[in-house]
Amino acid sequence: MKWLSDDRINHLRELAVNPDFTATKYRLQTELARGGMGTVYLAEDTELNRQVAIKVLNSSDVTTDLSERMVREAQIIARLEHPGIVPVHDVGVLPDGRVFYAMKYVRGKRLDEYAAETDSIRDRLRKFQAACDAVAFAHAHGVMHRDLKPQNIMIGSFGEVLVLDWGVAKILRKHEPASEADTLRLPGKRKQDHKTDEAIEGTTDGTIIGTRHYMSPQQARGEIDRLDERSDVYSLGAVLYFLLTDRAPSPTHPRTVNPRVSKPAEAICVKALSPEPDARYATAAELSRDIGKWLDAEPVSAYRESVFEKSARWAGKNRFLILLVLAYLAMRIILIFTSRS
Repeated sequence: MKWLSDDRINHLRELAVNPDFTATKYRLQTELARGGMGTVYLAEDTELNRQVAIKVLNSSDVTTDLSERMVREAQIIARLEHPGIVPVHDVGVLPDGRVFYAMKYVRGKRLDEYAAETDSIRDRLRKFQAACDAVAFAHAHGVMHRDLKPQNIMIGSFGEVLVLDWGVAKILRKHEPASEADTLRLPGKRKQDHKTDEAIEGTTDGTIIGTRHYMSPQQARGEIDRLDERSDVYSLGAVLYFLLTDRAPSPTHPRTVNPRVSKPAEAICVKALSPEPDARYATAAELSRDIGKWLDAEPVSAYRESVFEKSARWAGKNRFLILLVLAYLAMRIILIFTSRS
């Protein structure tokens, strides 16, 4: 009988828990996060000498829809070349049959962690606007995220904002692939028959995908066929509510929870969270523009100002000019009185 060394036994134990990267250019370092479909690991790209994040399917059955869904997720991210979306570097199949894809490793904090350390609503909303811009870019390329929440938005170590976890993203019908060249293919396998999102995910009408408190009412009811970009707008509104109040979204208006929230900021949030899609912002880009106007002390489309509020906003925006004029007038008055004495 041949006995195995302790090192060999320990190696086998590691393989039983961790994926086997020995046939790839990646060297496993540590586990970063674990989910229902896949696990994300920190690894080293030995050819380019850089760290990458690798998402590995938990199941080794490459014939399952989960494998197709993992590849589809990588393909969706790969088509969204934007500074606010983490780029995919590689996709493949491990020796044990599990599908994986490698992406940029982002160092930083989740948006909820960033908010816990940043009291300034203006700073929070600058990050939020950047997230809106990334989502607007995805929408322009026919992709809905469907699971937007603070935990899926990352603030990088240099302040960059990235929208993560496109695992339940949906390609809008008008952008679905029409040619054989665009159909789904598992790495190293022949092309598969084209499948729609619904076929891959089993997302027929009545299926609920998303996160409680952050999904639109239509999404929460499983009305898959009614979902469009405005469902993501609702989710962004829910993220905005969290940033304004430090609480999960609720029917209570933001100013009731946090009196520091301005009326225009509240109006933006309430409009994005409208129960009916037609009452929301039509696009994430429109929501981003209103946030930008609020940050620049400009009137926002979601709120009608009174004359007093317009004057107060103008005064707040032009404080330096007003102080300069007042200083000039004060100096003139002093000169007039001193010249008479």
